[in-house]
Amino acid sequence: MTKRVLLGMLTPSSNTSLEPITTAMVAGLPEVSAHFSRFKVTEIALSSKALAQFDNDEILRAAELLAHAKVDSIGWNGTSSGWLGFEADVQLCEQITAATGIPATTSMLALNEILEQRKVTRLGYVTPYLDDVQAKILENYGKLGIVCQGERHLGLQDNFSFSEVPVAQLEAMTRDVAKDRPDAITIICTNLKATPSVAKLERETGIPIYDTIATVVWKCLRLAGVDTRRVTEWGSLFQQVA
Repeated sequence: MTKRVLLGMLTPSSNTSLEPITTAMVAGLPEVSAHFSRFKVTEIALSSKALAQFDNDEILRAAELLAHAKVDSIGWNGTSSGWLGFEADVQLCEQITAATGIPATTSMLALNEILEQRKVTRLGYVTPYLDDVQAKILENYGKLGIVCQGERHLGLQDNFSFSEVPVAQLEAMTRDVAKDRPDAITIICTNLKATPSVAKLERETGIPIYDTIATVVWKCLRLAGVDTRRVTEWGSLFQQVA
């Protein structure tokens, strides 16, 4: 009997996109299944109230529930370190592993690993976020030596509303960013429904596109010892990043 591979996914409470997309992404891997644990996230902003949602104690409680299912890896399906600073995710993963004994990653740490491997220095951005949140993300990537080469954002704050942005609009935003010819484009937010369009948009633009729902799945599979090249039709990430 083939050993099951169980992926644990930490999910914002108001997110309705990442669970069906993640499940579809691993559907071609019969031994792999994804399992989700939620904690409260309802808005994305730089206010004290919004930032307090990402207190590690709440996230750790959700991670410990996933550990009861004996998952092989745990991924935080969130992009909060984009504006909080990437060290926040490093510390979170260390705490999750210390508490559960399970290797952990995040959407943003996985993205950063990919960008480093692919030697991306000019990055395009598509997000739903407010102006100041977007600016903070660009600032944090600038500290990594990655310059903004095109960006589009929607000025939204309510996390649930991100899932209602039409796919056609997200595709148009990505095509607009592609006109600036970045080395790669990232779609940052795990409650957008752009992930199934990535392979098509890559073929149209000739530019690698790294969606943050996909990045955490990619890294969780690698942590669990699964060959990501078996994931097809979800973009070049799974085929090209060693």
